[in-house]
Amino acid sequence: MLARCAVLTGGVLFLAAAQAQPPQPTFRTEANYVRIDAYPTKNGAPVTDLIQDDFEILDDRIPQRIEQFEHVMIRGNVSSALRREPNTVAQSRALLADPRARVFVIFLDKGNVDLGGSFNIRRPLVDMLNQVIGEDDLVGVMTPEMSAADVTFARRTTTVENFLTRDWTWGNRDKLNPVDAVEENYQTCYGLTSQVAAEMISRRREKQTLDALENLVVYLRGAREERKAVIAITDGWRLYGPNDALANASPPAPPAVGINPGTGKLTIGGRGIAGAIPESDCDRDRLILATMDDRQQYQRLLDQANRANASFYPVDPRGLVVFESPIRAPLPLDVDLAVTRQRETTLRTLAEATDGLAVVGSNDLAAGLKRVVDDLSSYYLMGFYSTGKLDGQFHRITVRVKRPGVQVRARRGYLAATAASAAAPAATKAAASMPAKASAETAAVAAAIAPLSGYARNVPMRLQIAAGSKPGDTASAAVWLAGEIGDVATVGETWSEGFDVTATLTTIAGATVAAGRMSVTRGARTFRMGLTPSEPLGPGDYILRVAARAGPSSIPTRDTLRFTIAASGSFGALFVRRGQSTGNKDVSTADLR
Repeated sequence: MLARCAVLTGGVLFLAAAQAQPPQPTFRTEANYVRIDAYPTKNGAPVTDLIQDDFEILDDRIPQRIEQFEHVMIRGNVSSALRREPNTVAQSRALLADPRARVFVIFLDKGNVDLGGSFNIRRPLVDMLNQVIGEDDLVGVMTPEMSAADVTFARRTTTVENFLTRDWTWGNRDKLNPVDAVEENYQTCYGLTSQVAAEMISRRREKQTLDALENLVVYLRGAREERKAVIAITDGWRLYGPNDALANASPPAPPAVGINPGTGKLTIGGRGIAGAIPESDCDRDRLILATMDDRQQYQRLLDQANRANASFYPVDPRGLVVFESPIRAPLPLDVDLAVTRQRETTLRTLAEATDGLAVVGSNDLAAGLKRVVDDLSSYYLMGFYSTGKLDGQFHRITVRVKRPGVQVRARRGYLAATAASAAAPAATKAAASMPAKASAETAAVAAAIAPLSGYARNVPMRLQIAAGSKPGDTASAAVWLAGEIGDVATVGETWSEGFDVTATLTTIAGATVAAGRMSVTRGARTFRMGLTPSEPLGPGDYILRVAARAGPSSIPTRDTLRFTIAASGSFGALFVRRGQSTGNKDVSTADLR
């Protein structure tokens, strides 16, 4: 049964007795409450004897009164038995909210680290993790081909250790045979030793890395207010700009006739090879890659990291670099030196602009990583009620220490809540005190409005799901999915050209029961999809995996939802909005703001 009722200026579609999904975590006790973790040092060593009166906090140059103060000391080398692991993805994300737990992401830039670098870093990085990870800390691993939503945070470092020590060949830079199907296709189109293919591969890898890092910091901003440490293992980046020579390069040569070594059958060019793309697509990718400007995206990454309170600790695993280019394809000495300096500069700037530390230009990786351990082992947790406006804008924070000679690194600002989100907790209290005789529709509306306080942050993608069935027929249950991509400032302009969405519904054991795919037209940000199982969808636990991708060169945005279909066969809600921006028409939405 469907019931429809108006909510504020929009509408809501409820399936049976609608129950709102759990709200996204909110980390302020009140809308104007801001928490800061500050890292003071003197001569490079942590200062551990400061008191509250030693600190001064300014919000947009206006002094603030410190309401909460705590000195947190982290003890590493904790036994794995003392680290209680989260049992589910939901528990893992909930643990991110603990302000006393530090969050680390190990970013392995596979396309921009050579084989020697991935070998060099394995033991120093494992030793650093054992020294720095405390009892309540969380650590995750990400690579450029992953979406940030796929990162699993855990308290034990065993998985990371096994990966780094057993599979130390993850560095792909300068490998003769690419491991990526798209890169192989570039070589098929332009030739194995073609400079055109080589530059296309390098540009695509750099673009993938910057996309992934930007996706990561946006995700982390929505996960928690407190500081997040991203330890990026990378050789650095060239920050490619537009290249007319690449754009004007000759199109792919006519496909050659040969034998597919995998099947032994006659093949033309890349045709017949699994995953091959047409030569016309190679030419299209060449034009796209030739016009990209990674310098602008790099600056945007720095801004996003500061807004997200994410600090970068880049590590160049090569140590002291003598020559940038490989022996088989050397660059002129002056060009080689310029590229080396550029890569190093990108890492130093990334650390300095986000209040982290860079480990570059040193063959003693262990000593460099020890500086990172010292930097992250002692900090001060403070909180204040901001006197600034609830305007939804970015407010700059300045943290000072009055003691002479002490430098302090702390978050540079925060994204203020809006007046509407500040009013949401009042709606939650009102719903809690609602008399029992209130109608089911009224209670459902109140439950839908209550989670709004968790929507103050922008995220790459929001999802809402609902399940329903015919009265008395739970075997006919189906699942509906509504999704919404974030605004341009959050996900970038690429998504405005349209994107593809795939959804897979599985049992808790991993058996696929339904799947769907759709293309979203240019200019649209929302989508709705119905998933009808091939077999009756009975009561039980299910997992819904959703991926959205804006073109072959972009990093997919993914999310996973776990839910239970009860005996009633129905739960959840689908939402629509209507107003001037929608032409006074109902438009599907997953953004409850």
